[in-house]
Amino acid sequence: MMFVLPPPPRYPTTGGLYAGPGGGAVPLVETSNSLTHPTGPEYQLSVGEGTYILRDDLHLATPPPHPSEAPVVSNNPLATVPQPPTVGTRLSPIILSPRPYSRHRLYRTTTANSARSIPPSRKEDAQTQSSDGKLGSHANGTALSSQYHAPSFGEGNPSLTVVNGKESKDPSKRRKPKTNIIKSSSSFVSRVITSEALQKRLQEHPADGLFVFANVNRAFEWLDFSSSTQKSDHLTKILFTKAHALCHDINPITKSTTHIDIVMGFNYADIIWYEPISQKYTRINKNGIINPHPVTDIAWLPGSENLFLASHMDGTLIVYDKEKEDAAFIPEDATSNSDSHPEKPINGSTSVDRSSALHVKKSVSSRNQKTNPVAVWKVSNQKLNAFALSPDGVHLAVASEDGSLRLINYLQESVLDLYTSYYGGLACVAWSPDGRYVVTGGQDDLVSIWSLADRALVARCQGHNSWVTAVAFDPWRCDERNYRFGSVGEDCRLLLWDFAVGMLHRPKASSVRHQGQRGSVSSTAFPGGLPGGLARKESNALTSTVTNATTASAASRLRSTSSLTATEGEEQGVDGDIVVHAVEPRARTAMLPPVMAKKVDEHPLAWLGFEEDCILTACLNGHIRTWDRPKEGTGTADGVTDMSHGSS
Repeated sequence: MMFVLPPPPRYPTTGGLYAGPGGGAVPLVETSNSLTHPTGPEYQLSVGEGTYILRDDLHLATPPPHPSEAPVVSNNPLATVPQPPTVGTRLSPIILSPRPYSRHRLYRTTTANSARSIPPSRKEDAQTQSSDGKLGSHANGTALSSQYHAPSFGEGNPSLTVVNGKESKDPSKRRKPKTNIIKSSSSFVSRVITSEALQKRLQEHPADGLFVFANVNRAFEWLDFSSSTQKSDHLTKILFTKAHALCHDINPITKSTTHIDIVMGFNYADIIWYEPISQKYTRINKNGIINPHPVTDIAWLPGSENLFLASHMDGTLIVYDKEKEDAAFIPEDATSNSDSHPEKPINGSTSVDRSSALHVKKSVSSRNQKTNPVAVWKVSNQKLNAFALSPDGVHLAVASEDGSLRLINYLQESVLDLYTSYYGGLACVAWSPDGRYVVTGGQDDLVSIWSLADRALVARCQGHNSWVTAVAFDPWRCDERNYRFGSVGEDCRLLLWDFAVGMLHRPKASSVRHQGQRGSVSSTAFPGGLPGGLARKESNALTSTVTNATTASAASRLRSTSSLTATEGEEQGVDGDIVVHAVEPRARTAMLPPVMAKKVDEHPLAWLGFEEDCILTACLNGHIRTWDRPKEGTGTADGVTDMSHGSS
């Protein structure tokens, strides 16, 4: 039996393809968000510190297709016709005026490899700071040291210094985008719906209240999560004509009660710089003039008002300036063409040439900085799924579809380490608040923990039944020795993990097999000891456990051929090496079980975030769920929760 699905609701037209009966217009179908408050044991998360309870479930309504969008000819899921990529709902939460007290004890400005970038005169101060764990003032989770600040991107380039010198420290005088998005005649934006009481709601919004920006389909919404009565009513809702926002980020440096800088990356390669309070925007990489491929991830560079980093689906990382005009990009170095340096497969590779690790098509040191882009790096020939910037603002972790995790010193435009997944691509990546560890998740259904100090895989976390789509650390549950992080996946489940280096146990076969081989990895990766203050901070448990855990990785570590055969005048040694880490067999890798695993949505999950009073999850279909943290004094005894509690 054959049947035809009913057409989706359409916006009114005067006739033609979407005309109603008799030539009339199809009635306008307006969609609105819905807020529910489910209760019951299935909406509770039992963990050692207590029970997380679902506060509410906000469902963002999926907008109907735009009238100009061609109807779907075939609903065959096996059709090979390429379609623009889409993602689930992702959030950009922001608190404009955080509480003054220090909320994250673990945040610091130095990570395991920071000593490579810290000037010699500042190393002692930075080491002293990291050893006692004291930090300067910070806002919204970003630490600002009173003794050491990481060099800014392009600090030595006068062409960039002139531009960055125009930045205003007065929030009321910050530059805003040029075009009013409400009155815009651009075909890129369909229409903008603003709340009738927008100004009143902004005035009533508490200073430490939570704003959330979220994408769903071709809509982008501004929501007030501090209001229990108007949480489902958007402050602003932008409907784009065809484009879907795949990623977005808020600048923590420029945020104020009168100004918010947001950048959004789209599946048609465009980028929008949007200021929601003034309702103005600027379109960057218009029609893909610089790079025609969809934007997979985007983030502001630490400490910069103007510069942000975007990853594109063709494996390219590009630094843009929000205030510069666009110009057709021509690589400045002809030898940087990726076709002239075909990339070797990552899994099972024995060496990686430096040129294939990072092709600098335009350097930040270039004097040609009148137009975008500021810098262009070809990282891979496959899709870059996600990246994360380290807390010290020096390093970049990039997860890609080829199954590799690259650690890059983006200030020096060089790759430091290249790790590989057990199999399949890596989909997400996150730094620990102190910058000691990187956590990744991907298509092998595993979450992996990588140590920067030991430059090795520490543990694999097994518990998901499908691809892992997002990972994030919970800074409110971290201290100097213990870490809490979470992960979500296409299995609709949320998993929480507690990690401490002393609790890891290596398989006995691995310990016997590698006993008596090369010593500490730190002596191999960092001759003379660990950089910065890490040598003093590492516990005996870390030395005894992680050293054995990573000896095999150290033994199989391969140096770059180009580094070993350096030309005259090229420095050799650790600073010039790209360390390629072979895949660590599961039999020789510590396994970490979750402390909580539970199905928290009916749809595959796409995003995870931690706030001071709650956990936020979002799914592919636009459901945003808020899970309240346990109240003080009501938690259970310390310990690992039995997996039978709420697991499914």
